[in-house]
Amino acid sequence: MDTIDRHIISATQTGLPLTPEPYQTLATQMGISADELMQRLQVMQDTGIIRRIAAVPNHYKLGYQHNGMTVWDIDDEFIDRLGQQVGQLDFVSHCYHRPRHLPEWPYNFFAMVHSKTEAGAAQQIQQIANLLGTHCHAQTVLYSTRILKKTGLRIGKNNVSS
Repeated sequence: MDTIDRHIISATQTGLPLTPEPYQTLATQMGISADELMQRLQVMQDTGIIRRIAAVPNHYKLGYQHNGMTVWDIDDEFIDRLGQQVGQLDFVSHCYHRPRHLPEWPYNFFAMVHSKTEAGAAQQIQQIANLLGTHCHAQTVLYSTRILKKTGLRIGKNNVSS
């Protein structure tokens, strides 16, 4: 990573410019071509410096009032295969494996669902339960009441020029 890459990260970590051509706008601000900007972003993504470039919606403003983190106790030997399947469901926005903290927390698999209705959320959760089948030994849902965080790591301006 060089100084330009660090400036790209700093300039994009709070979002892309809200313009008709955000990459061109950003490239112009940085004094590079849009092609160079895109190539640098691709290299950073390919090397794992950044994970993805994506929109981060406010589900509540979009009408999705029933957002729940479903947590599941899944047989460890099946979690990778089942996690891939659950992660492919179009209503699951986050899906990951986490360690259990026994005896208080037996859950090792998490999947976030979003629905406009309570019945819709219940249907989504049932669909996950059906997919997990007998490999699931317990589950619960932690419903959101507000958005707590919608950001990733932030690099301060003073860390950009090093």
